[in-house]
Formats: sequence, structure tokens, C-alpha cells
Amino acid sequence: MADHNDLGKLGEELAVEFLEKNGYSILETNWTFQKAEIDIIAKKENTLAVVEVKTRSSIDFGLPQDFVKPKKIQLLVKAINEYVISNDLEVEVRFDIIALHREGKGFKIEHLEDAFYYF
Repeated sequence: MADHNDLGKLGEELAVEFLEKNGYSILETNWTFQKAEIDIIAKKENTLAVVEVKTRSSIDFGLPQDFVKPKKIQLLVKAINEYVISNDLEVEVRFDIIALHREGKGFKIEHLEDAFYYF
């Protein structure tokens, strides 16, 4: 597996730990629908958090969250609509980004709630 794939997998694992420590229940990881993949679907109270995880080894070329493009957002929206309907859920849906980048020997984690809206 390429180094960037290992980095992405590590980032997702750290994001799951972070969310669990902050009171979220993890419902799914790497959930797919058609061409869309949702990194993490988590729930806290009556809110379903659709979490896109972005991990970078450095921020030399921009912040991790800057790499979530409109096409990805469109796919996430389509996928979570299917998830909510197929699981017959009555929840508020929120789109979050967990951005991680290497800092020293560890990672800096930033949780951006309501990172984007889609109309």
C-alpha cells in the first residue's frame, strides 16, 4: 500500500477515536453508495454527522479541509440521502470535516462542524 494510503487510513482511525472520545457513536466507516464513499457516519443525540476525513503529512500546499471539492460534496449528499432513507432515520444531518496534519511526532486534529451546506 502506498504511503499516502497508509496516512489516510491512520487519519481515519484517529478521527474515529477523536469522535468516540467526544461522545459520538460510530455507525459506519467507509460506507459506499454508487460512486460515493462516506469516511465516517457518526451519531450524537439526534444529529447524524457525515464526516469527511482529510489527512496531510504537512500543510505546505494548503490545509487539509481545502481539498474537499464540490464534486465530493455532491456525492456525499447523494450517499447520505440514501443512507437516511434506507435506514428510515428521523435525524438532523450535518456535514463535518476532520482535518489532520502531522505536527512533530503526532497529528493536529481539527473538527469542523457544519463544514459545508448543500442546497
